[in-house]
Order: sequence, then C-alpha cells, then structure tokens
Amino acid sequence: MIYSASPLAVIIFFVFVAAVLGISFYFAKRTKSSKGYFAAGGTIPWAVNGIAFAGDYLSAASFLGICGMIAIAGFDGFLYSIGYLAGWIVAMFVIAEPFKRLGKYTFTDALDSKFNSKGIQLMAGISTLIVSLFYLIPQMVGAGALVTPLLGLPHWVGVVIVGGIVIFIVSTAGMKSTTYVQFLKGTLLVIFSFVVVVLVLNKGITKNPSEDYHQFITMTASEAEASGYTITGEHTDNGRTFVEAENEGTRTWWELKTVRGKEVLFETLSITEDAEGNQLYNGAPKEEERFYSVGHVSEIIQDEISVDETGPLGPFRFLSTLEDSTVVRFPSLIFEHEGEKIQLWYQEETPGSKVLRPGLKFKVDEGSTPISKLNFVSLMLALFFGTAALPHILIRYYTVPTPGAARKSTIVAITTIGFFYILTLYLGLGAMINGVIDVESSNMAAPLLARYFGPVLFAVISAIAFATVLGTVSGLIVASSGAVAHDFISNFLGTKLDDRKKVLAGKIAAVAVGLIAILLGILFKGMNVAYLVGWAFAVAASANLPSILMLLFWKRTTAQGIIASIITGIVSALGIIMLSPDMFIRYGLAPEKAPFPLSNPGIISIPLSFLALIIASLLTQKKAGEKVSQEVN
Repeated sequence: MIYSASPLAVIIFFVFVAAVLGISFYFAKRTKSSKGYFAAGGTIPWAVNGIAFAGDYLSAASFLGICGMIAIAGFDGFLYSIGYLAGWIVAMFVIAEPFKRLGKYTFTDALDSKFNSKGIQLMAGISTLIVSLFYLIPQMVGAGALVTPLLGLPHWVGVVIVGGIVIFIVSTAGMKSTTYVQFLKGTLLVIFSFVVVVLVLNKGITKNPSEDYHQFITMTASEAEASGYTITGEHTDNGRTFVEAENEGTRTWWELKTVRGKEVLFETLSITEDAEGNQLYNGAPKEEERFYSVGHVSEIIQDEISVDETGPLGPFRFLSTLEDSTVVRFPSLIFEHEGEKIQLWYQEETPGSKVLRPGLKFKVDEGSTPISKLNFVSLMLALFFGTAALPHILIRYYTVPTPGAARKSTIVAITTIGFFYILTLYLGLGAMINGVIDVESSNMAAPLLARYFGPVLFAVISAIAFATVLGTVSGLIVASSGAVAHDFISNFLGTKLDDRKKVLAGKIAAVAVGLIAILLGILFKGMNVAYLVGWAFAVAASANLPSILMLLFWKRTTAQGIIASIITGIVSALGIIMLSPDMFIRYGLAPEKAPFPLSNPGIISIPLSFLALIIASLLTQKKAGEKVSQEVN
C-alpha cells in the first residue's frame, strides 16, 4: 500500500514518545541499586503490576499480529488468542507463588536457588537471551510496520527508532520505568481497542464497505482482447490458472476462471520486477498507487433477503450475520515465471461459516493431513506451556513484595488479557469485512481499521501500538541485561561487582541486545508477528518450563538434570525451526525439501526436554547424595 503521513498522527505519536521518555527520566533519578534496576526493588503494587503484566504480554504479536491473522485467516488467527490466554492458567495455578519464593532478580536465580551450579547459571542465562531475542524479532518487525503509515518513513527507520528509544528507557531507569510504561500502554490499549470494536459493531456489515474501496476488475477473455490485452504467460497452481496479460507495455497478472461457460479474467494484486530489478506493483512503480487495500463482504443473506447493510449489530448478531455472508479474501501465492519471482494475491470467495471455524490457515478439517494436524497441536502446546516460561514475564513476579501479591497481580493480568483477546476477534473480523487489509503487511489490520473510522482514532491507536512495542521490548531487554550482568558476569564468572557496577554492566548489555534486536527486526521484515512470537513460545516451553515444573514438584531433580533439559530444549526447538518448511521458504528453497515436516517444534522438543531432565537426574542421584553428605560432614 501507499502511505502518507498524517500531521495529527505525527503530533500524537511524539506526545506518546515524550510521555514515555518523561517516565524514564523520572525513575532514572530514583534507581540506584541492582535490585531497583532489575526488579524495581520489589515495590510495585499488585494492581499496577497486574496491568503491567498485561501491558508486557499484549505485545505487537497480540495487537498487530493476531488482529492481522484473524483478518486474513478468520478463526484460525483467534486460536492464537486462545492459546496465549490459556497459558496463564499454568502461570497462575502452578508458577506464580512458588516462583516468587525461589528467586531474587532473574529466571536463573529461581532455577539455581537450590544448587549454586555454574552450569545452570550459564545455560539458564543463554536460554533467557535466546528466548528474549526470538521474542524481540516480532516486536521490532511490528515497529517498522507501524512507522510506515504513521510517519511515512521506511520500515527500517521504524525499527531503529524503537530500538533507540527502548535502549534509552532501559539504560536509564530499568524495570521501574519499564513497569509504568507497560501499565500506561496496557490501560490505553484495552480502552481504545474497545472503542474501535464499539464502532465496528455500530456500523454493522455492508456489501460495499468503503467509499474509496477499489472495485477489482472482472472481464471476459473477449472483452480483454478487445481492450488491447495480450496473454504473454501462464502459471497453474493447485487447480488455479493465472495468466500474464500485457496492455500498452504494462504487464499484469489475472486469474482465469470459467464462469457459466465463459472464460473470465479476475484482477489480482501482483508484485513483479522490471528489467533493472525494481519492484513493480500491478505492473507499475508503487508511487502510481495501483496497489490497494482489500477485504470485502460480497453478499449478505439475512432472513433469506440480500441487503446492502445491516445497521448496528450486537456482538453475537454480528457473528451470526457474518456466518451467513460470503467474504472475498486474498490468499497469496509465490512462484517463478521465466526466471522472475512473482508474488500475487488473488480473490477467493469464502463462506462466512468457514471464516468462523478453523481450517483457513491450520488444516485440521478439510484438506488436512496427519502432519498438518500434528503441526497445529504442536503450536497449541507451545502457546499453552510457553507463557509460564517466558523470562520477561517471570521476572515480573520479583517486582511485587510478596507471593500473595504475585498471585493477585496474575489474576488482574488474566482478566485484562482475556477481555482484550475477545476484542481481537472483532478487530480482525472488522478489518476483514471493511476493506482495510494491507496484503503486504497483515500486521497493519488493526491500525488501518482505526483509520477507517477517522484520522484521530488512527493516530491514537497507532501511537498506542507503538507504545505497546516499546513496553514489551523494554521488558525483554531488561530480562536480557539481567541475564548478562547478574547471571553470567556476576554469578557464572564470579566477578565481584558492587551494585553500581552491576547496574552499569546491565546497561551496557541492554545497549548490545538492543542493537542486535534492531538488526533482526530489519532482516525479518514482512513476516506476521504473531507467527514469529510462536517460535519464542516454543523455545521457552521447551528450554525453560520442564526445568521450572520439575524443580518445583519433583524432589529428585538435580542440577545436571536441569542443564540437560535446557540444552535439549534449546537444540531440539531451534533445530526443528531452522530446518522447517517455513524457514526453507525464507531461505528461498522449496519447502517440501525441508528435513522436518513440522514448522512448530513443541510436540517433539517439549517431551524431549522433560525426558532429558528425568534421565540425567536419575543418573546423577548418587553424586547429588554424596555431595549433600559431604556438605553435612
């Protein structure tokens, strides 16, 4: 899509950024100790911490990624919301209070609380860094996606802006400023998302959703020939035929269908290259604005009468009306034609009943295979078990004064997060049916939906989304800097650092991690952020959760068992991800050549991690017993 900056949006954006920087300056003067820097001194009220939990957790994946995935894949995208929320059950009933009792600053503190093991300190610190980096990638990708329509700047500029601001936030005041930034953006995100949903329901559903909606061209083959179109190429994929047509020197791609005995051409959205390697959008430079936002309800059947609009609808009536509608979606396709890479989005009429049930993205019903079903189950396992093992979430339990406060803050977080995830369903579907999807970046569905209702709401929502990225990235970098300064330098290396030097080391680590996050955010441009976060959950669930659960509930757990579990979880999860079909596409290779058929590793890597811990712990029981005996004597 072509975006132009809105002066109002720019003003509101900088007001938000100024507020965030003001909070950082305020708390920077009050953060002196390492406990204050890494864990806010354990002084955060449970209610504030609960909203901050939500603000931390409702990241770019939740607001941008899930809404975008629902907008293009319907209920399948909402399954991410369900998985993310279900994970808090484990956090609340299993992790919250006992984990608070174990640690001091970091995730590593808790795992090593009974052992004082150099191996645990090293591996838990590495795990924290890996999970944090995997979680950082989608946040930075989301930041770049936001800045393009908000400020009219390239994607990489947005990534650099977020990285710079977050590095400043963390390197000045640490966890306390991060907490209040997360509290602020969590509150505003829920309130204004609710406002957008109310507007979506009040508008209802219409057949022609937008005045500036582009009516895609449809013409018969004879009409195309009469208009000067000449067929110059053809590609067939999964039963669909696409043709390249040239007209006055411009080449575009169309889908060829037979309708009532006639050959009909349906316009697609395509990205190709010219002879010099410049990208062409629908056969022309992007500046000519031939590339459109899409999404359309083509038919509404209500009481067996086709109508143009419904008027205001309640939440349940909205869903039932959509179920009786036909939605025009735009799936994507990538192929090579005469040595040239072609990417196009084609029209696909989809019954609303299919939109509101699984199957458009995750093949668990029609067209499913054992592998596709296994892949889906694997993803759900990672989302369910990953929440309670994310280092930047776990360290929030150290910011409150007592285990009871940890439990209360978790309850507040679950309530807030659950309400927001209900809103994501209506935000995503609202974007789908109102013609506001940017096919190049599904991450922009929610902000573009807000823009549909006016520039002020768009400006506010975009600024809040930007603050969402800031808050989450800040928490991740605090966790990463703690892993480097506290776990690795102070504990593993045994370097004696006073509070001032430990904080300084944390700030230097924050700068380094922030720079790495900027680079990764630029490299992974265009990928859906909810999908990318699924990787972080998979690694966390594989490398961290087995150790946490077994340490809390299996007395025979040993240090060697925890080390073996973390190593196994990291290696197996990363190995499967890097050799998966989705990554082979990223490498430019054929996905069917990937050594592993699964793109989500959890169903293999999580059991392997548990198994490694149990076997290693059982094999080292005698040594552990001898060590205890020697210490007693």
